[in-house]
Amino acid sequence: MLEEILYDNNEYAIVFDHVSKIYRLKGSKTEPPRDFYALKDISFKIKKGEVVGLLGINGSGKSTLSMILAGILSPTSGDVIVNGHQEMVAIQAGLNGQLTGYENIDYKGALLGLSKNKIKEIKTMVEDFSEIGDFLDQPVKKYSSGMKSRLGFSISLALDPDIYIIDEALSVGDKAFADKCLDKMNELRNNSGKTIVFISHSLQQSRAFCDTAIWLDGGKVRRLGPMEQICHNYSYYIHYYADLTPEQKKKENKMKFDNRIENVKPTGLKKLLKR
Repeated sequence: MLEEILYDNNEYAIVFDHVSKIYRLKGSKTEPPRDFYALKDISFKIKKGEVVGLLGINGSGKSTLSMILAGILSPTSGDVIVNGHQEMVAIQAGLNGQLTGYENIDYKGALLGLSKNKIKEIKTMVEDFSEIGDFLDQPVKKYSSGMKSRLGFSISLALDPDIYIIDEALSVGDKAFADKCLDKMNELRNNSGKTIVFISHSLQQSRAFCDTAIWLDGGKVRRLGPMEQICHNYSYYIHYYADLTPEQKKKENKMKFDNRIENVKPTGLKKLLKR
């Protein structure tokens, strides 16, 4: 299977092949420690230039998947192939609160091995796009969540990655900046061939922006396909879930949680391949 995946590298930007992420849960007086699958046997492929929406309620595994995709976490088992440079756009992703906005750009540029001239160019682009003015000279820990989103999004745009992972970055701050970001992403989608993974609780944004969708539920892929079709199914589930009583929700969540628990050690490859 690995040989087949590597053969497909020219076509696909992202490949997840039977990926699982396991966390060890502490035991109690009555129960031993257990393995919890945040993701369980996830497989999918995303073509270069594709715009994919990642859907799922809280606790479905979206954040874990996005952090593995961004290279922040490694999978416990399975294979992940990321073809190109990826950047995660989240409220605080990659930002050091002790550093100023400008210092964060310097830090990020140094990690990527960029020249001083390139970093200077990125600073100018961030100044223009973020519109946070003198706050770029202030420590990020003093920023509002909206300002952090502006800075993180602007830096990621300026770095010009092959793959954007946008994790709820437009859920905070003012609508005007969110619209500006969506306009920029639409420009990237239509004119640059960038691969974009879009994670949002806003079905309206996802439906308008994405071509295809992956619906995560209980750490597994529940549906995968055209955005309109998956959105319709997911919307139906959201309304069903909202109508459950608190006791019914608790029972359903426990069933999903128990299904993700295993008392066996993980097996398989532990690799994060990058091309």
